[in-house]
Amino acid sequence: MIENIGSEVKEIRKSNNMTLKDLSEKTGLSIGFLSQFERGLTTIAIDSLQVISDALKVDLSRFLLKPKSDEKMILKSYENEVYEVMNNKFINYHLSNSLDKANIYPRRIDILPMSVEEDINEYSHKGEEFVYVIEGILTLMLDSKEYHLYPGDSAHYDSERMHNWANYTNKVVKVLVVSTPNYFKDNKGINEDE
Repeated sequence: MIENIGSEVKEIRKSNNMTLKDLSEKTGLSIGFLSQFERGLTTIAIDSLQVISDALKVDLSRFLLKPKSDEKMILKSYENEVYEVMNNKFINYHLSNSLDKANIYPRRIDILPMSVEEDINEYSHKGEEFVYVIEGILTLMLDSKEYHLYPGDSAHYDSERMHNWANYTNKVVKVLVVSTPNYFKDNKGINEDE
């Protein structure tokens, strides 16, 4: 998969008439690293890929989204694929291959760093949410109050309360989220009106 992402970065870079040096100057990443990445010889952190996508003026999801096809009960960690990237900050990974049959919606969300100045609006919806912090420091906003959750901390709340999450640190925050209702059950999809 890294090879595919690297070659796609190279293709976009060349279509924009950018050299490796140009991309290096815009991202702060070394020419050698970028060259190895484009050839699939090294891995890349999500935040570095975000910097590259910003420099190339493309959405991060272009490099990460792949459709799921194999339906089974077990999902190995190496099979984890990005389902959705929201606002270039929230990277969603489904943790089930059977969402069309499940009552709960399990997922891992990687939250990229954001600045305190960014406008984070609280919202509400039907159901309930359970959030468990795997890595980093999550800022949970719940009814206009901020809570800081550290690795191993969790929160369980009614989703009809006003809420949202933020990452005001300089490292990626990883959380496990299990929520209801599962909008994917019976292939209904997410209904924005709910």
